[in-house]
Order: sequence, then structure tokens, then C-alpha cells
Amino acid sequence: MSEKSAFVVSADWLQERLGPKGPKVVDASWFLPAQNRNARQEHQDAHIPGAVFFDQDEIVEPGVDLSHALPSPTVFADHASRLGLSNADTIVVYDALGMFTAPRVWWMLRTMGAENVLLLDGGFDNWKKAGRPVSSEPATPSVGEFESLYNEQAVTRLDQMLRIVDTRAMQIADARSAGRFIGEEPEPREGMRSGHMPGACNVPVFSLSRDGELKPLEELRTVLEEAGIDIARPVVTTCGSGVTAAVITLALESLGQSDVSLYDGSWSEWGALKETPVATGKT
Repeated sequence: MSEKSAFVVSADWLQERLGPKGPKVVDASWFLPAQNRNARQEHQDAHIPGAVFFDQDEIVEPGVDLSHALPSPTVFADHASRLGLSNADTIVVYDALGMFTAPRVWWMLRTMGAENVLLLDGGFDNWKKAGRPVSSEPATPSVGEFESLYNEQAVTRLDQMLRIVDTRAMQIADARSAGRFIGEEPEPREGMRSGHMPGACNVPVFSLSRDGELKPLEELRTVLEEAGIDIARPVVTTCGSGVTAAVITLALESLGQSDVSLYDGSWSEWGALKETPVATGKT
């Protein structure tokens, strides 16, 4: 059997451990407008028993005009604690599709100091198809004691991204679709320029998974290398609003690359500014 990431667990593994003494389970589902699905409503209708809903549109930094601005450590700790999470908990994060939006919350939790965060391979849609247990009962967790221990090296800000593009000090891996990356497809956000950061490589998010499961390590390596990424060198990941970039981060860290940062503003910040350089085409 091909070797899988140490960060993912199977549906069998999780089902065997469900219960009060098992891992904390977090539903991190989120959808693009074009997918025409309501993550919160779907969670209310059916979720893995005991799972809490992590709203990626609400758990953001207040007052910042970006779709998914990473909360400050204090804000994040407050939200995580109210979801019943603590630093030392074993936490399993999932989303509806598999490896789509759950890695963003996996990355957030780890960036803020959670010690053992895992991802459900296959996602909730496959969980339901397999006839595994679901619930519509809202979780009522006790308040956790989450203390944010912020890792600033895991996050890239605009000023840093400008320097990276200028100096090529880090590789840039963009998780958006090929059409958006090369500038042939319009961005979903109104008024946004199309294209990519000069020097970036395109690693479309769904190229890293199959049927909702993260590809084995050997295949992840091949996908990244064929996209032009040297796994031995530092990488900054990006996407539309900082969500799916975390799937590339997951792939890289699964392969042992720890020098990885995520550009939190991503294209929703870069593409909205007039002074940032934009390239089109495949390179």
C-alpha cells in the first residue's frame, strides 16, 4: 500500500474512536458561491456525531476587508475555546468534499498552537455514502482552554509577499484553477484582476486529492514536481482567499518540508490592488 500523509486518518479510524473520550471533531465545510451549497445548513441537517461547526466566514479578524483574514491570536483562542477545543486535544477536521477547505482549519489550529490536528480522509460526503453514523443534534461542548501560541513564520503578509515576488526568495504555489491562474477565467470576486503573481507555479487544489482523499506521498511529490516546485526549497502557498492554499501546505508538510508559509491575503488582496504585478499565461 502506498504511504499516506501522517496528518490524515481514515473513516474507519475515526468511527472507531467517536464518543466523549475520543478526538474532538470539527466540521470545516465551506463552499464557493458557484457550488450553491450552504455549509452551515448542511451541518445542521447532518454531521458526524459530536462535531462542532467552524464557520470560516465568521471566524476571521474583525474589521479587515478580506474574505478570510486570519484572526489575531486572542480572537482565535476565544472562538476555539467556545467550540470546546484546547491545545492538547486530538482534533480531527473534516469538510464535505474531502481535501478542500478542512486543511485551512487544520493549518489555522496548528499555526495557533494546537498540538495534534488531523484530517479525515474522504470527507463527509463519502462518510454519508458509506452509511456511517450521522446526527442532526447540535453539539454542546464544554468551553475549552485554548491558548494561542502564534507561529508567525507560518503566515505571509502583503509586504512580505511583495518582497518574495521581487526577489524570488521563496517559491510560490497557487492553488487556483488553471483558467484563473493563466487569466483566461474571470475571478469570482467582482472587480478582481485575472492572472497570477510573477514567478508562481500552478498547483490546482484538486490535483492533490482523488475522490476526496489526499493522494499518497509519492503521487503528491510527482504533482508538485511536475508543477515546477522543488520540495527541498522554501514555499509560500496562495489561492483565492487563503483557504485552498492550505491543501498545498498540507501536501508539502506531509512530504517533510517545514519551511512553508501561507499568504493569508492571497488573490483577494493581491488581485484587488492596482500596484501589485500580475502575470498571465502559464509562466
